Amino acid sequence: MVSIMNEALELEVGHKVLEVGGGSGWHASTIAEIIAPSDLPKEKWGHVYTVERIPELAAFAKENIKNAGYEDRITVIQQDGTVGYLQKAPYDRVLVAAAGPEVPKPLVEQLRDKGILLVPVGGVQFYQILIRVRKIGGKIFEEQLGGVSFVPLIGKHGFEP
Repeated sequence: MVSIMNEALELEVGHKVLEVGGGSGWHASTIAEIIAPSDLPKEKWGHVYTVERIPELAAFAKENIKNAGYEDRITVIQQDGTVGYLQKAPYDRVLVAAAGPEVPKPLVEQLRDKGILLVPVGGVQFYQILIRVRKIGGKIFEEQLGGVSFVPLIGKHGFEP
């Protein structure tokens, strides 16, 4: 699923990426390897901002990212990811690693023009649809990429805790 999502994001060197649902830090690390490869000068690097609402998971992700050598390319933020991370917006790409009842509006608002947002949408259990949102000239285009199964997106613009 990580590979499928990375491909659907159309990641490029230099992108600024917001990940919602940082978990262990694994997915953010794979993104960092694509947008900020260590064989290029740092001034060409992109950056990943990964948001995790559960304090213990945020700490776990931070430690894993440090141990993997990506701490200079990934920032871990512990907060409600459904509101995004306005401090570093706009983003070239936004990835949501949990399923919400709808596409969170703050994440669309924090997306740069010509940006891509990838989010599973559906119920708390069972079947959800992976949605790719493109923002082009202020217009929003949604594309369904198929059925998936993710944990629920908890927060202000997701499911209530």
